[in-house]
Amino acid sequence: MAASGNASREPGDGAPAGPDPAAAPAAPARSYGPRERMVFSAAQLIRRDGVAATGMREVAAHAGAPRGSLQHYFPGGKEQLVNEAVAWAGRYAARRVARFLATMPEPTPSGLFAAMVRQWTDEYEAEGFGGGCPVAAATVDCAESAEGTRSTAAAAFAAWNRPVAEALTTMGVPAERAPALATLMISALEGAILIARAERSTRPLTLVSTELSPLLDTHLPSP
Repeated sequence: MAASGNASREPGDGAPAGPDPAAAPAAPARSYGPRERMVFSAAQLIRRDGVAATGMREVAAHAGAPRGSLQHYFPGGKEQLVNEAVAWAGRYAARRVARFLATMPEPTPSGLFAAMVRQWTDEYEAEGFGGGCPVAAATVDCAESAEGTRSTAAAAFAAWNRPVAEALTTMGVPAERAPALATLMISALEGAILIARAERSTRPLTLVSTELSPLLDTHLPSP
């Protein structure tokens, strides 16, 4: 999802936060249990390979978990694991909004959007274009996924949209406009990520930030 960069590892929500779910694949901290590590690893592999190409054995190996633990922790099989990874990624992206705001002396819609974009340009410049948003990947792979995964992806996007909208309202954007603008920001970012990976260039990300940011600030009240 569109939270990226090498964030600090922090516990919570049933999986290690580790690097952002949208960050380059990295092994989860071994201080967490097998279940938490597998949820985290599933998010990492889905963002890189998609749902269809992410196998249960690969997840267990990436997490350093015993293969036999898969059935124990995820009796619903791959669908359960994918759904939990996608839901966790949505919660993580939602929490990331507060981190962005905490770094801004005077938060603005354009400043928040620039921060959302910057995490991706930073990752791609440092790590290459191998990974995308795990929630978007699950959505694209809906033909290979159960209806439950589609609805989980929709809920994950909604979970991300809410804190963005709340942040915009706090900045002064009218409450009736904030949810739509939050959707615009997330949609523009997700599209730019997709094109950036296709082009192997950060150009789409830079462009969408440059073009959309001034428009977002027009929704602030006049001084």
